[in-house]
Amino acid sequence: MPITVLLADDQHLVRAGFRSLLRRGRDIDVVGEASTGDEAVRAARALTPDVILMDIRMPGMDGITATQQILRSQETKIIILTTFETDEYVFSALAAGASGFLTKEIDPDGLRNAVRVVAAGEALLSPSVTRRVVGQFAHRPVPAAASPGGDRLAVLTDREREVVRLVATGLSNDEIAAKLVISPLTAKTHVTRAIAKLGVRDRVQLVIVAYEDGLI
Repeated sequence: MPITVLLADDQHLVRAGFRSLLRRGRDIDVVGEASTGDEAVRAARALTPDVILMDIRMPGMDGITATQQILRSQETKIIILTTFETDEYVFSALAAGASGFLTKEIDPDGLRNAVRVVAAGEALLSPSVTRRVVGQFAHRPVPAAASPGGDRLAVLTDREREVVRLVATGLSNDEIAAKLVISPLTAKTHVTRAIAKLGVRDRVQLVIVAYEDGLI
């Protein structure tokens, strides 16, 4: 079965470009388009796509609100589209339940692969993009409700806490392993255990927790 995709962006040329690129993958089928957040919510409910490419800035309801509404009632995966230079709400979008984010300058193969990765249930959190996001938003004050080493992190061992911090700075499992002088499998195990202990879905949510609790 092909991976079904809904495109949500207020620019027709952007949607047309993504549609053309995605349809070159024989395992991907673009089943619908939306130019506003409201249209995206309605289309998501009607079409139940596997993946939604969601722009943040759209007329009326924005992409973050649309993401929240969609994920309240269905299990589709949402990838946020961002330009980084102007979108200061990426963390809010990820906290709303998005499975990852892409820049609009992504190359064709990267776009198709991103859809496949997210459709398979993985988080789209490449180290290079994560570093850019963390660099963009790390200067923001830690939310008042959080404090460094907050209660959520108390369930982690010291090593797991360190691994979560490294995940949040954009390191891959191989890079974490090299830095801590452990095997990549051990690094992956620490990440998996931290995800389970904190009750989060994926690496994306680990970054959110690390940010909110002052680890980065």
